[in-house]
Amino acid sequence: MTVDRIIQAGKEVIRIETTAVQNLIKSINAQFAKAVDVIYNSKGRVVLSGMGKSGLIARKIVATLNSTGTAAIYLHPTDALHGDLGMVRKDDVVILLSKSGETEEIVNLLPMFKRLKVVLIALTSNQKSTLAHTCDIFINIGNTEEACPHDLAPTSSTTATLVLGDALSVALLQKKGFTAEDFAYLHPGGSLGKRLSLKISEIMIRGDNVPIVRENALIKDAILEITSKRLGATCVVNQKGILKGIITDGDLRRLLEKSLNINGLKAKDIMSPDPKVLQQDYLASFALQQMENYKITSLIIINKNTKPVGMIHLHDLINLGLRHR
Repeated sequence: MTVDRIIQAGKEVIRIETTAVQNLIKSINAQFAKAVDVIYNSKGRVVLSGMGKSGLIARKIVATLNSTGTAAIYLHPTDALHGDLGMVRKDDVVILLSKSGETEEIVNLLPMFKRLKVVLIALTSNQKSTLAHTCDIFINIGNTEEACPHDLAPTSSTTATLVLGDALSVALLQKKGFTAEDFAYLHPGGSLGKRLSLKISEIMIRGDNVPIVRENALIKDAILEITSKRLGATCVVNQKGILKGIITDGDLRRLLEKSLNINGLKAKDIMSPDPKVLQQDYLASFALQQMENYKITSLIIINKNTKPVGMIHLHDLINLGLRHR
């Protein structure tokens, strides 16, 4: 194949599969809404089953449902016929995936599911199939042309099924009122979970590790505090411990550019008043956003009495894998 033919073949696959997905609009109907309501009102789990490529799509839908607050499991049809059917309970909802609607292993399970009296949802392209007629709810994945030039390898049909699974999951998410905080609870690991759930109080530097000097402290004492605490800045407080300003490495460099004679200068003489601050119950991702917006590397954390209780550094947040939108 020439380069042009390869490019043409790739574009043709995308065209065919895009058409298959666009045609799914017709499948978002009363049957789809009934499926969402049944799953929403179910006291059990959602059990998905499919053979071959449909089984792989079923596993992906299971993962999406679980991550958006709907408990789901995958049941391999062959294993179900050899004992694993015992994981299905009467309160469960079963979704069966089969393009033809006649997959032998799936069809063989139908009498057992009927005996268990579970609600059955069929995702198939054949509305005249055994699966479509036997299940309580039928959602049409469309009689799609496969992107395979021989119309054999599951391509468009599996893409369409996957998109329908996403549509079910997101519709359920919205019906449940599933929030970003709920999502974070189920995704504690990785940058996404941290962005949605990690609070300043959990990561800030606190106690004796917070650099603090009094307003009347000499500059050399401020330099020692900045150097020893290694945060590139120090808080400046009055006699009552209330925050009055901040001195950064940059402030010191600018001072030394003007004069090397710093004897007698005090912290209040060079501090930047009204530094950017936050309280510790904010999300760490918001702190990162504030620092990037104001182009600062350190942020002071204060309590309700405006006394510094912590500090966070930009590099620490980035090292944690945080990224704001």
